[in-house]
Parts: sequence; C-alpha cells; structure tokens
Amino acid sequence: MKIAVMGAGAVGCYYGGMLARAGHEVTMIGRPTHVEAMRRNGLLLETQAFSLHVPVQASTDARCIKGAGLVLCCVKSTDSESAAADMARHLDPDALVLSMQNGVDNAARLQALLKQDVIATVVYVATEMAGPGHVRHHGRGELVMGPTASGQALVTLFVEAGIPAAISDNVTGELWAKLILNCAYNALSAITQIPYGRLVQSDGVDGVMRDVVQECLAVAQGLGVSVPGDTWEAVQRIARTMPNQYSSTAQDLGRGKCSEIDHLNGHVLRQGEALGIATPVNRVLHTLVKVLEAKAAMTKTSTKENP
Repeated sequence: MKIAVMGAGAVGCYYGGMLARAGHEVTMIGRPTHVEAMRRNGLLLETQAFSLHVPVQASTDARCIKGAGLVLCCVKSTDSESAAADMARHLDPDALVLSMQNGVDNAARLQALLKQDVIATVVYVATEMAGPGHVRHHGRGELVMGPTASGQALVTLFVEAGIPAAISDNVTGELWAKLILNCAYNALSAITQIPYGRLVQSDGVDGVMRDVVQECLAVAQGLGVSVPGDTWEAVQRIARTMPNQYSSTAQDLGRGKCSEIDHLNGHVLRQGEALGIATPVNRVLHTLVKVLEAKAAMTKTSTKENP
C-alpha cells in the first residue's frame, strides 16, 4: 500500500517506519534536516527490539501525498489547518486520513477542510527524534481508531506491521482519556525537564496530578463525554510503561519551539470556563508553560541578534 506521513516527526516516523519495514511504500513529509538524512540513509528506526535503516521516500513538499491511499497526519495541533490546506490540493479522492495527533478536536478541524474521510486516532507511544532521520522508540505503540468502513482492514494493516490497533465506538471518550494523560504529564515534565518515571517520585506531584485528573473529568462530564476505564490507573501506568520518556511539551521547550499546551491543559481551561467549571490547576500549568515558551522565544531572538 502507498502510505504518506504528513508531519514526519517522532510519532510519524515511528509508525511510518514500522509500516515501511512491513513492506509498504511510505513517503515521509517533514522538516529539511530529517528529509535529507532519510534520503541519504533511509530512516534509522531504533526500537526496544531492533535497530535498522528502513528505506523510505522523503520530501518537504505535501505534493508527495498524491497517490497515497492512507495518510497519517501527525502534525502538531497548532498546524492542523495549514496541514489540511496543504493536503487538500493533492489528496486522492478516495484517500483515508488518520488524525494521529494530541488533543481532542483535530479530526474535526481537518474534516472541515477536507473532502476525504478523516478518522480520529488515539496514539499511545513513547518516541523521540534522536537525530536527523533517527527515531527512537521508548515504549508502547498501540492505536485506537474511530469507526470507518475500512476499519478491519486498517486494523489488519497495522497489526501485521507490529502495531497493536483497535476500533472504538467511543473514540471521543478515548480521545479525552488520552487528553487527560497529556494534561497530567506534559506540562509537569516540561516545567521540570525530567522524564515520567522520576517525575512521579517527586514530592507533591501525585497530588497535583490527581487534581488535574479530577478537573479534566469534571469538564468531560459537563460536555457529556464518557471517559472509559480507570483514569487514575491509566495515569499511573504511563510512568511504569514509559519511565524514561520526556513529554512532547518538554521536548518542544527544550528545543525552543512552540508547544501544543493550548490544545491540552489550555483546551480543558477554555471548556471549563464555557461550562462554569473551575480548573485552577490546569490554569496554572498552562500559564507556566506559556511563560516558558515566551522565555525560550526571547532567548532564541537574543541569540540571533547577538551571535
């Protein structure tokens, strides 16, 4: 199958790499540094079980999605509209787009601008870009997708590539379950710049996380969303299964980049305000990350002005 990855960062490179390893024709669309490395040497896919160079196509141009039957959209939540605009001109009429992004509203935002079907997909994986064209896998990797006519074929496609996958009739609840995990970990990992395993051992963190979870659940309930499973157990499991993982927000701040915090704790904050539900802990975490973003931006500007 011809598959394109729109936004070939850590998540996109991992799943695209696994599909390429299984024999599919995969095109990575990403930043120049990674594209150049993948063109030279293929994608270096380093997992807990193996490490190898996987042949892939790579480009910085969204026109390369033409002909793809499946597109994995892995761009930041902040880039959903611009990615949709780039894809709309080149997507095949019968292409299927999976929104494999953080946050709960990306599939709807993409669908508003695309004629092709967009399927919300919940991603549970710990990855990082360890260097140009080099993705490192730290743990997990399962996908939960919303209903689609080709759902079973998609499950088979991923499972045969070594990727656990399932279809859920309550994908909105699944998205909120993932959002709550992100709200519990992302900002704290970013502010402290420490990985999950060490983070949860720090004094007071357990209480803060519990407060975040309760605020998120209150907002979800106010919206009529049924969040599946034991949310607190799921939060604790993250530290056990991804102890060495830094959050994507921590990685963004460490590189001086804008994060997705507006679509994580910020989303809960805005929805809470609309519903009249107080979310003070989410507000503080969101505010602190925004302050750190501004500080990083000022530092980057100062460095450019004074090389």
